[in-house]
Amino acid sequence: MKRYWSRLLALVLVVAIGLMGCSGSPDGLSGDYRQDTLSVVSTLRHALDLPDNSPEQSSAQAEARQKINTFAARYQRDSSVTGLNSFTTMRTALNSLAGHYSSYPNRPVPRKLKDRLEQEFKQVEAALMRGA
Repeated sequence: MKRYWSRLLALVLVVAIGLMGCSGSPDGLSGDYRQDTLSVVSTLRHALDLPDNSPEQSSAQAEARQKINTFAARYQRDSSVTGLNSFTTMRTALNSLAGHYSSYPNRPVPRKLKDRLEQEFKQVEAALMRGA
């Protein structure tokens, strides 16, 4: 009888730990493409809107790079979103900003790039509102 209870307890613990481990997303994204895209856009806008000499600049840039990487890793192979206009426009914006951060990590983002990114973010938001 003791053997039965110990096996049952072990099974319950394995199931509980398995379910708890699957409940959260370690990358900070929810899995809802629309909400994740808007969250990334918000983070990137915050990083771009900071003044160039702000003490938060480096941490905001690091957070933006992390969001770019996790968003790309999560959705680049998801065939349900790769054909959407919002996704292709978002990837263009992400690639532009990531390229700047990689090539010029100590330089501020140029005004021309900021303007283009803002335009692309507006296109992404409009496409998400349409459901595309």
